[in-house]
Amino acid sequence: MVAKTLKLPVILPQDASACERCVRNLKARLTGIRGVESVQIDAVNSTLTLQLDPDRISLSRAEDAARRAGVAIARQFRHETLELQGLDCADCVLVIEHALGRLPGILAVSVNYAASRLWIEYDRDRLNRQEILGRVQALGYQVRETADREGHGREVLLALLAGGLTGLGWLADAVDLPVPVPTGLLLLAYLAGGWFPLRGALRAFRRRRVDIDVLMVIAAIGAAALNRWAEGAVLLFLFSLGHALERYAMDRARRAIQAIVQLAPREAAVRRDGREATVPVDEVQAGEIIIVKPGERIPLDGEVVAGRSSANQAPITGESMPVPKGPGSAVFAGSVNLDGALEVKVTRAARETTLAKIARLVQEAQAQKSPTQRFTERVARYLVPGVLGAAALMVTVPPLLGTPFREAFYRAMTLLVAASPCALAIATPAAVLSAVGRAALNGILVKGGTYLEEAGAVQVVALDKTGTLTLGEPAVTDVLPRAVAEEDLLRVAAAVERRSDHPLARAIAGFADRRDLHIPDATEVREVPGKGIIGVVEGADVAIGTPHLFDELRRPVPRDVRKQVRRLQAAGKTAVLVARQSEVLGIIALADVPRATARLALGRMKELGVRHLVMLTGDNPAVAKVIGRDLGVDEIRAGLLPEEKVAAVRDLMARNGKVAMVGDGVNDGPALAAATVGVAIGVGGSDVALETADIALMTDDLGRLPYVVGLSRAARQVIRQNLALSLGIIALLVLTTVAGIMTLPVAVFLHEGSTLLVVLNALRLLAYGGREGLG
Repeated sequence: MVAKTLKLPVILPQDASACERCVRNLKARLTGIRGVESVQIDAVNSTLTLQLDPDRISLSRAEDAARRAGVAIARQFRHETLELQGLDCADCVLVIEHALGRLPGILAVSVNYAASRLWIEYDRDRLNRQEILGRVQALGYQVRETADREGHGREVLLALLAGGLTGLGWLADAVDLPVPVPTGLLLLAYLAGGWFPLRGALRAFRRRRVDIDVLMVIAAIGAAALNRWAEGAVLLFLFSLGHALERYAMDRARRAIQAIVQLAPREAAVRRDGREATVPVDEVQAGEIIIVKPGERIPLDGEVVAGRSSANQAPITGESMPVPKGPGSAVFAGSVNLDGALEVKVTRAARETTLAKIARLVQEAQAQKSPTQRFTERVARYLVPGVLGAAALMVTVPPLLGTPFREAFYRAMTLLVAASPCALAIATPAAVLSAVGRAALNGILVKGGTYLEEAGAVQVVALDKTGTLTLGEPAVTDVLPRAVAEEDLLRVAAAVERRSDHPLARAIAGFADRRDLHIPDATEVREVPGKGIIGVVEGADVAIGTPHLFDELRRPVPRDVRKQVRRLQAAGKTAVLVARQSEVLGIIALADVPRATARLALGRMKELGVRHLVMLTGDNPAVAKVIGRDLGVDEIRAGLLPEEKVAAVRDLMARNGKVAMVGDGVNDGPALAAATVGVAIGVGGSDVALETADIALMTDDLGRLPYVVGLSRAARQVIRQNLALSLGIIALLVLTTVAGIMTLPVAVFLHEGSTLLVVLNALRLLAYGGREGLG
């Protein structure tokens, strides 16, 4: 039996590797192949492992079969995110989902009104894209590539025209002009203000559904039937104007996210056959050399091969300061080359760049619905027909009890407006859209409203130590000379250590280099595995390592030196002795030091309301205790294997409820997956971390962690405010309407005002700065 492990994104092209249904299909197909004994899928690391019988199938044949199966699945099952034009009401979501969901071959469909996006999964053997687009168009909507400025402009113009005509009609009536004059002006106001609501109502009727447009049109017709033309015209004017302003505000949030997609240049200067040619970025292949001049945006991901400069990569990673770039440095598409010309070897095609992945993931996040949004949609689904039923009761029951029919009918029309859940429907998606967009503009990817809400609710945060709270590599912390000056101790040590690739050796050599010391050459260098290194420097034997090395070499180590070593080890440091001939020159201590922003970040999370911080590490307890005490964590769990980290996360969840796990996104994958919310840091350019984390921080700056916690909490607060406002206004309007106090124009004003208020409240999240609170 032999094993073959393959990367899922390679076997399943496009977005199929992230689709559970497609992965299950792939597993079923491969299990049926002769010679394939078993198929294991690791969703966290995005790998596929085949257990094979080598006597029945070769490794190459098995890999080829897996690739063919993956291509077949990706060809058959499509996953698309489409931007819609004409999605002008929250109720439209239910209409589209219901209509598309009945098509044969549709596997899943989700529409997000706030993002104006349709996410769809379908079987191409049973349904083609044109049939889907045809059904969308039959419903009165279009799939668009860019925002519909013209349609929005017409809506604003008609709303203003309706307002002007309503005012003229009122004025004509006030000065006692002949009845046909004010009536005619108000009728024109009806036509202008009712154009878009009537179109929406007709769409709903065609699908046998009742939505908010239907309620408004019925109320306006009812007002006209009562000869209250002015009130009906005011209703349609305010409804159309409020709706237009709402769309304008939502478009602002959408444009903030669309700006990400437009960061990368469409063309690149490529060196081909010794000459420079400007070609579309889609035609540039991995391995080619592109030229990026100062002030230009970098068109593709790559590695600098010549030139030195600095880059503003804030749009990708959120880093506020320019990052130096030179040969060997990685660069991202969409970042700006600031100082000098760079020659960059392309490492990813245009559709595979980090920026492209960010844009795709943000668009997918827009299409997802949070738990609160799904709940409010269920409420709205039953509330709208319920309002129509209540209005019918109000027309029939009060007259039986003595109330004049005309008055009962007027109240019923007012009730249609009063209980319409426009603000309730937009309250959550507007906040989620704004928060996800703000996070993306700061180098933070939130995979959807679910994770945004969950991150805002966590009270416990577990963090990996190595590479998360610390730099993940040793650094010199103490230089303790004994028989020579500090500079001489470092010169001797660096002369030998620079000949080694061991992490401790690189740290010591780098520390000496930064001191601009003159380092002599070393000869006869030889490593002693696990203990140290020896060599000859300026004609003298030099030994560098642990006390065990000196015991093996039978070189004496003074008692006071051993005591110092034990003291350093108790502090969680690695002590390296440096000796020349038989004389110990001194000690160099090293440790994996905390990140510069770690203590501040953890303190800020405490301020935000996180009540328990836990360090999870595979390192030894003594080292973990020192780091944890220095950073101020509340609990330390050390010496953990990867599966023990998973168990620790589950234990924390059992005792505390929601838990966020923070790690590097690859090594800590299982623990991230086990937590309520998995947060991966420093994932720029890491495909696995981008795909598997619930929230991904593009840089390793821990300062982004309290930012995302604060943003999530602010988003939850905004959602609560919006729900309270929308439900409160509905309750107020319903009670005052039933009591006969509320008039139709005032009901419309408060109804549209509350809708606009919840949108504007949500847009505050686009300006979230990280320190200030909201609300």
